[in-house]
Amino acid sequence: MSARPRRITILNQFYPPDLAPTAHLAASLARHRADQGDTVTVICGRSSYVGGAGSSAGPGTGHGTDGDTGATGTVTVIRVATPGSGKSSVLTRLTGYIGFHLGALVRLVSLPRQDVVVSMTTPPYLVTWPVLLALISRVRVVLWSMDVYPDAAERFDQVDPRGTTSRVLRALNRWLYPRLDHLVTLDPAMTDLLVSQYGRGNRPATTVIPNWEPAELFPDDSTSEPWSGYRRPDLAGRTVVAYTGNTGTGHRFDTVVAAAGRLDPDRDAFLFVGGGVRWKELESAALALGSGHGAPFVLQGYLDKSEMPGVLCGARASLITLDDDALGVMSPSKLHTSLGMGRPVIYIGPVGSNVDEAIARFDCGFSLRHGDVDGLVDAISRLRDDDALHARLSANARRAFDEAYCDTVALPRFDEIIDHL
Repeated sequence: MSARPRRITILNQFYPPDLAPTAHLAASLARHRADQGDTVTVICGRSSYVGGAGSSAGPGTGHGTDGDTGATGTVTVIRVATPGSGKSSVLTRLTGYIGFHLGALVRLVSLPRQDVVVSMTTPPYLVTWPVLLALISRVRVVLWSMDVYPDAAERFDQVDPRGTTSRVLRALNRWLYPRLDHLVTLDPAMTDLLVSQYGRGNRPATTVIPNWEPAELFPDDSTSEPWSGYRRPDLAGRTVVAYTGNTGTGHRFDTVVAAAGRLDPDRDAFLFVGGGVRWKELESAALALGSGHGAPFVLQGYLDKSEMPGVLCGARASLITLDDDALGVMSPSKLHTSLGMGRPVIYIGPVGSNVDEAIARFDCGFSLRHGDVDGLVDAISRLRDDDALHARLSANARRAFDEAYCDTVALPRFDEIIDHL
């Protein structure tokens, strides 16, 4: 139990039944704090992460509010109307961001005085409103950072680092960060980036808490059945390496494509489940690798979260990629489900990310750099042919989940932050 009941608000554009990873993380924290006796309010949007699938407008949302019940407590979920939906275009995303900013602000100021506001970073700069609110009330503000702007946009040529937009956003960061009561990041690289640029002077307290999955969804004696799609001809009987989730600007696949061309098309395959701006690249690669020119690329759109254990159950390993320029500004959320299912992780990306650190700490897979095609081919071949190696890495993956990447470990760390504010 917490030291005393608190009134807590969580801000995030997405919330279940939406498919967004941040939606389920927000729900996990909300239910947990309600179970501690707190009065929890979630302000989220009605639009969907993927656009047209997994809509967050569930039963009872016609009046903008519904209930989300945890084990012993109830969370009030306020859904605000947001124009636009999903990630189909930059304009659609920006329209949804602006709409949610305005709707969340109106809802936030209309609430009774809150003790703590936990703001996530979808959309960016959402924390501006609770920081302004804290100037006239005693509310404590926690920024739960999932990504970093404008740094991410600058690194991927979406914003000119020398332009007016970047200068304004960086000035806003320099004003916001010293006024936070606590900053939660996903890995040390993100902490270093934020504190070095925006935390000078009155530096906020910081804590690294990796994202997680609910332990109850991944029991040790899990008997998940493989996803039905494994019966299709281009997957059946092959060693499958599965990539699950968004293929966004922060991910690269050139090393994977090159390695696929050198693998046996009758023994190996890659399965991609999700979507995103890199999806067209994967479709082109799938065509190029067809007709026996390499290990096939099999593409499947987003599936419900409940199907992910089955997808990973049928895979020999989990694939995670991260662009070198994404280090510190984003953190792959695919890691935690893979570890929960005890799947060895093949990571292609820079040293120092949360995935690289998990592999180094727990010896649960292979950490490779972009361009290391030989290393990727070797890793997949060894996992396919060496059952003892696969078993050892699988056991280590599950140990990593139990010790560092499940809710029973992560949520008490949030309790420490909130209960001491």
